[in-house]
Amino acid sequence: MSMTMTLEEHKARSARSAKLILLFAMVSMTMMFAGLTSAFVVSKSRADWLKDFQMPSAFFASTLVIICCSITFHLAKKSIQKDNRSATTSFLLATLALGILFVVLQFVGFGQIVESGYYFTGSESTITTTFLYVVTVTHLAHLTGGLISLLIIIYNHFKQKYNSSQTLGIELGAMYWHFLDVLWVYLFLFLYFFK
Repeated sequence: MSMTMTLEEHKARSARSAKLILLFAMVSMTMMFAGLTSAFVVSKSRADWLKDFQMPSAFFASTLVIICCSITFHLAKKSIQKDNRSATTSFLLATLALGILFVVLQFVGFGQIVESGYYFTGSESTITTTFLYVVTVTHLAHLTGGLISLLIIIYNHFKQKYNSSQTLGIELGAMYWHFLDVLWVYLFLFLYFFK
């Protein structure tokens, strides 16, 4: 009995440590994006700042898609907690598809910006579009990490490593995706309203 408690305590301690490390990483990323948005605020006073810039329609769609990612990942976590493997599989694969769709829509948005006559780099670029590009690509880099971790979670799920008593990987993945979701919604609203 004491051996089982020790094993359970070890699992609980490991889970707390993993969540703390992830939380520290998310705080660090938040600080980085706070720095980027602060630089955005300071740059707004420049003479070459675009005051009539419109967000591409694909960014509105991608915002809706990433919110759906959070919902499907949450449902995957709830499903595995009930040992419903088939529902967990469906929700994890839906999250992956939505995550890939988010990335595609971001690139469609970049294309829409260029079609509008704005460029991100070179002599034709503006400080406004360059900032938008840097912020969006930085978020996409973090999202790529999220997609890689999601692929690992899906692989582990198919290897039957998760069940109602072992959900840590899915919990950590859901935490990170919720963070990416909140971060993108914040960035989108910031970029949309702060012109």
